[in-house]
Amino acid sequence: MSSVSHLARLNEPQRRAASFGEPVPGRGVRSGPLLIVAGAGTGKTNTLAHRVAHLILNGVDPARILMLTFTRRAAAEMRRRAADIVRAASGGPVLERLSWSGTFHSVGNRLLRHYAAALRLDPQFTVLDRGDAADLLDALRQELGFAQKEQRFPRKDTCLQIYSHRVNTRRPLRATLEEQFPWCARWEEELTRLYRAYLERKQRDSLLDYDDLLLYWHVMMSDARLASLVGGQFDHVLVDEYQDTNTLQADILQALKPDGAGVAVVGDDAQAIYSFRAASVENILAFPQRFTPHAQVITLERNYRSTQPILDLANAVMAEAPRQFRKDLRAERGAGARPELITVADLRQQAECVCAEVLKRREANVPLKRQGVLFRSSSHSDVLEIELSRRGIPYVKYGGLRFLEAGHVKDLLAVLRWADNPRNALAGFRTLQLLPGMGPVNARRALDHLERAGGALGALADFTPPAGAAEHWPGLLEVLLELADPRRPWAGQVQRSRQWYQPHLERLYEQVHTRSGDLEQLEILSAQYASRERFLTELALDPPSAASDLAGPPALDEDYLVLSTVHSAKGMEWDTVYLLNVVDGSFPSEFAAGSTALLEEERRLFYVALTRARNDLLLFAPLKFYVTGQHRHGDAHVYGGRSRFLTAPVLERLAAGTPAVGAPEGGAAAATLEPALDAGARLREMW
Repeated sequence: MSSVSHLARLNEPQRRAASFGEPVPGRGVRSGPLLIVAGAGTGKTNTLAHRVAHLILNGVDPARILMLTFTRRAAAEMRRRAADIVRAASGGPVLERLSWSGTFHSVGNRLLRHYAAALRLDPQFTVLDRGDAADLLDALRQELGFAQKEQRFPRKDTCLQIYSHRVNTRRPLRATLEEQFPWCARWEEELTRLYRAYLERKQRDSLLDYDDLLLYWHVMMSDARLASLVGGQFDHVLVDEYQDTNTLQADILQALKPDGAGVAVVGDDAQAIYSFRAASVENILAFPQRFTPHAQVITLERNYRSTQPILDLANAVMAEAPRQFRKDLRAERGAGARPELITVADLRQQAECVCAEVLKRREANVPLKRQGVLFRSSSHSDVLEIELSRRGIPYVKYGGLRFLEAGHVKDLLAVLRWADNPRNALAGFRTLQLLPGMGPVNARRALDHLERAGGALGALADFTPPAGAAEHWPGLLEVLLELADPRRPWAGQVQRSRQWYQPHLERLYEQVHTRSGDLEQLEILSAQYASRERFLTELALDPPSAASDLAGPPALDEDYLVLSTVHSAKGMEWDTVYLLNVVDGSFPSEFAAGSTALLEEERRLFYVALTRARNDLLLFAPLKFYVTGQHRHGDAHVYGGRSRFLTAPVLERLAAGTPAVGAPEGGAAAATLEPALDAGARLREMW
């Protein structure tokens, strides 16, 4: 069925992007590679969803459409929107048939399990979350003796960051160390040994970490036969947020469709801000040239979020970028207030001014939730947070502890992971130490016994635990064997694990009631998955954000202000945005000063911050920064220079704002005094 009514609500460039290609009766839609350059607020998600719907309405099998996103939530939203459009146009349900949508990592996980035999990979492999991967690296650091070095050897989290950056950029370890982790460059030889041991341990125990899902997928696509099989499953491949892809992901996409047939990617090179995660802006900039003939480029410039003065400022900032897809954002919402540049004396006055502006707008019916305070680095809001607390203004700050980092959650998941894969020594090591009297030495003894017996959990019945653990040993063995029995249904396994774990939870932790609530939520969450493997894998790939036992007191206020780093604010919007510390060294960051590429990424980060605002945008530039490490009454300070991004053309788009605070202490009376003496003459008399 071919239809155009479903495209009626799109503007002309969106419509061209959504309908790109040639309908072929009985065979769907034939199209070459397409790049949709979607400026901030131009409706990229809506456009991509309409393209999916257009393909389906023109005969493409939904099961042969692959949609790749960067969050599971984005994938679900894309599927829902596309299904709604198709349903409205044809009345037919398609949601359940759009089965190949998800993050690169989740799709990679599915494909690897399906083709595991061809890769000599155990299809029951366990996916390690970031915390477990770091713990495994830490254990190997200890075994190899690197933790006892006289000079500081990188800690586990840094080791994992280095490893992840190296494999995702596919650059040599030396280059990664020299460019991203220069203080670790001296440890190149030791890190190579560590990563080799890490890889061998994972392969021995059938473990894959987050990065391995892409790495193995990439290796699979290097085989022409396997690449043809995988690519042949899909007629169309669509990728959201393409500017955030790394080298591995770009290579995988090209291996799926070497000629670009059916490939459509959407993104904005001006919002490429994640190089620290190994994302490469070059992927989107060079995308058209990756195929022969070159990919078609369609640019979306009609902005539905911000007013024109805000977009004029953003356009002026990006106009000075040397390499980009040129775009001129135009506001559908028309005119509005000019953005303001407010120069303040120091960080304290900045905080006072922000608070005054926030309260003023609140009284003008702009809720606190519709106001956002953005900053380059998390520490930049410290002084403001103190002032907000002093004035009783409630706020939330994006970031914080992740759910899977909570000890009790890791404990319960370790039990399930060990039952799922008895070779997962990391999960076994943690599970065993939940028993009283079972320390690291005895846990290692038990794991060695299990390995000598071939890895079957039943062999633990022959192990003699230490006296303190003897009473609890039969209970542990019973629950492990129950969970490992392939005939036992998935439903109820989390509940069974909780029942066994409850007395240990009460013995090991405080705030048991609250922690039990977390585990109850985990059990409820597990019911959404068809199998233990899907539950454990998806939880590792897309974990909940926080654990309640580690949260602060509940927010009982009617409203709250939003504080966020610019990186965390991407994809969000507020009626009013306050951008702190628009000075060199803060924005751009001082760490970017030595690299042209990093400075250009800072420019793009600045652009992202500006384009979060709908109606009002206030930029703050403090003049004075007090030196840290001095007495609390000390006055040692440095002066901050205005951000290098505030060039003359950019300043023309800004109004000069006035700090919304009172006059400095003692500043009001001085002007009214009559001259009483000639101070200059008195000083001259000294000489």
